[in-house]
Amino acid sequence: MPTYRYWTRSAAPLPAWPEPDTFELREAPVPEPAEGQALTRTIYVSLDPYQWGYKKRGVEPPGAPCHARTVAQVVESRMEGLAPGDLVFNTNGWAEMGLMGEGVPRPGYMIPRRLDPAQGRISQAVGVLGMLGLTAYAGMVLQCEPKPGDTAVVSAASGGVGQIAGQLARLKGCRVVGIAGKPEKCRFVTEELGFDACVSHLSPTFADDLRAACPAGVDVYFENVGGAVFDAVLPLFNPGARMTICGLIATYGDPDGDAARAALMARGEAIFTARQVSVRGLFVGDYVTDHHDEFLAQMGPWVASGQVKYREDIRQGLETLPAAFAEMLSGGNFGKMLVQVSEDPTL
Repeated sequence: MPTYRYWTRSAAPLPAWPEPDTFELREAPVPEPAEGQALTRTIYVSLDPYQWGYKKRGVEPPGAPCHARTVAQVVESRMEGLAPGDLVFNTNGWAEMGLMGEGVPRPGYMIPRRLDPAQGRISQAVGVLGMLGLTAYAGMVLQCEPKPGDTAVVSAASGGVGQIAGQLARLKGCRVVGIAGKPEKCRFVTEELGFDACVSHLSPTFADDLRAACPAGVDVYFENVGGAVFDAVLPLFNPGARMTICGLIATYGDPDGDAARAALMARGEAIFTARQVSVRGLFVGDYVTDHHDEFLAQMGPWVASGQVKYREDIRQGLETLPAAFAEMLSGGNFGKMLVQVSEDPTL
């Protein structure tokens, strides 16, 4: 009987951050699709910070493949509209194969769909032309409503979401300041993505560097990090500024993420109130139904024309998933982190 491999959470207690024994590689028989289902072969696995939150909250069933958005190719189909060879966006997770369709559990807002390689590289379906792109669009364009002349600051600016959010602000006429880590990331943000400035949170003078880069204060802040990065932005908010909280990666190792978020809000409360700063949390699922088509109609041409550039960090092989995931959470990736687990037929 043919088998496939997948990674699942081990029985070891969940640490603050991933460790070598956090995940276990298993093997299982290849499933047969029922009526209304399709069997798919995973090509790309998307690695994103929110997946660690899934594990810490116990969202994943014990023994199931670790959750992830994926790009896959149909092997066998009993699902209307899909045929063998078709390329799809789905949620196979950290697995070589998986089912999609009726009765297959998935997050409600991650709607599987057929992909057209003519619309862009298929890996972009879990990046700039997928939920990551929609996340950046929803947070920056729909929530923060950037205006010409605004100063927009984006943390984790070279990451999967941050690089898109900053470019969207630039397209809206903002002066855009990125926050990244290593010097090569800061150079990428300014020289390749076109941000007006980028400062390193690793600098011992980070807060002063950020203030110097934002002489007119901050009108828009796209938050991906929290912690000391948020503390440096906080005193720079202008009256009427807008902030979206996409993620707080600095707190993902805390046992109680809700408490960490509450602590951040408490630190900012006085300034938020005095300066009438609008602060909104961001959940991309709230925007799929009403804005997904609108987003693709705008983002597709921007990417095709080069107005929006996008960097991917692609690792090779199913075996590399745990190490790549831990590296991504610690900021070791350079661009959107993906793992390619099988051949991409479009290359």
